[in-house]
Amino acid sequence: MPPSSSGSVRFLWSLLAKRPGLLTLATVSGALWMLPTALLPLVIGQAIDAGIRDGDGGTLLRWVLVVLGLGLTQMVAAGALQWAAHTLWLHGATSAQRIVLGHVVGLGGVLARKVRVGEVVAVGASDIYRIGSLLEVIGRATGSLVSFAVAAIVVLWISPIMGVIVLIGVPLATGGIGPLLRPLRRREETQRERLGQVSAQAADIVSGLRILRGIGGETRFHARFVDASQRVREAGVAAGRIEAWLAGAEILLPGLVTVLVTWLGARLALDGTISVGELVAFYGVSAFLVIPVRTATEASYAFASAMVAAGRARALLRLEPEPAPPEHPKPLPPGPLGLFDEATGLRIPAGQLTVIDAGEQAEALAERLAAESIAGDVPLRDVGPDELHRRIVLAHNQDLLFSGPARAELDLESEVDLESALHAADAHEVMSALPVDGQLDERARSLSGGQRQRLLLARALCSDADVLILDEPTSAVDAHTEARIAQRVSEFRRGRTTVVLSQSPLWTAVADRVLDAGAKT
Repeated sequence: MPPSSSGSVRFLWSLLAKRPGLLTLATVSGALWMLPTALLPLVIGQAIDAGIRDGDGGTLLRWVLVVLGLGLTQMVAAGALQWAAHTLWLHGATSAQRIVLGHVVGLGGVLARKVRVGEVVAVGASDIYRIGSLLEVIGRATGSLVSFAVAAIVVLWISPIMGVIVLIGVPLATGGIGPLLRPLRRREETQRERLGQVSAQAADIVSGLRILRGIGGETRFHARFVDASQRVREAGVAAGRIEAWLAGAEILLPGLVTVLVTWLGARLALDGTISVGELVAFYGVSAFLVIPVRTATEASYAFASAMVAAGRARALLRLEPEPAPPEHPKPLPPGPLGLFDEATGLRIPAGQLTVIDAGEQAEALAERLAAESIAGDVPLRDVGPDELHRRIVLAHNQDLLFSGPARAELDLESEVDLESALHAADAHEVMSALPVDGQLDERARSLSGGQRQRLLLARALCSDADVLILDEPTSAVDAHTEARIAQRVSEFRRGRTTVVLSQSPLWTAVADRVLDAGAKT
């Protein structure tokens, strides 16, 4: 279910509130850009009546200069509006992206369990641009509102009867477009939902491409992806139909009002109620009113699209890390940390290498030790996430390696020397087996399971954590390599707390302490 509209509005407003000066510039320049167009018919009408009809050359020249002044004002305002509008677009898109991605990064493993991969991709590839488009149209929408008010005053001054028709007819014409916005928003939401689904499916196919080829499943998954893509296209066509009706309505409805007021103005001019110049002014102002209506339609569409996009972004922002950050975080004791697991009664001594035989419960125990145990006398649930993640690191043997330069992927810019970490993980051989430029492909699929584990171990050692928890770090390597790694890691981490969940005797041989998760210690 989409998030509430009020929450989406607050999210959009928070982006605008960050740049009040830019918003003011867009508003003022938008008004100054549109006003000359609204005033120009009145000036031309006065030039016709006071200059051409009466044959007063000096008066005509003055009105010509006024026209030039209006043109100059509009030129300057148009430049300022263009700059402010594009800057607002960039601000809205980049700020939304920064906020969402910053929050997503902090979620850690929670993200994969609660959100489809395609949802994050769709927010970054589509939704942020819709949010930016709303901010971009604000200046023109404000200018349209101001110019409409001025145009209304002008037509009331020329003829109260025609002014009332315009003031009633144009809002009614704009209101006639309103019923199309609700179905447009529904269809935008449907398209957005299907886009997220197909993006998730694409990510799953790419991540499992090698397996699909191995079992001959490419054809079937290709057919499924084509079917999902067609559903996205159908949803886009359905939304496009409403957009087409909007485009037609924004021309037809104001056009009917313009035809009516032009006919009425011609009748009044023939009766002598208004002058020729006033008729020209009235026709020009009436024709001009199509522009504010069109801009209002554009702003309404941008708002409807941005509301859908903001709702999706807020859905990600409402996710909380597990456990949620404490209201009043407590600091961890300085120096090496000992841990106590309340569920099993296991005590992990500080500054030692402890090996735990936890069997099938190894992963669950590792998660508890990293997030729910007690360090000293401080429960980890009461520790701020930044300090917790910096001082206590959990490394699974199936963690991910991203594509890119291998050294940049492994080096966490801590006080630990990367070469020393590679030596301890016996990973120099793996590094030399990489291409000449040392590039990893996505998830390091070109490497064997043992090679990936050694790189993951080297990255974990680079964290220089006070407590390092390793879940089966060498399950995919041969016994000789495992023996070397165990010995080197014990020396590398001497004086700091290291927990290895493993049933391998090669780790227990180098451990300071060996615990059995089935028996309380």
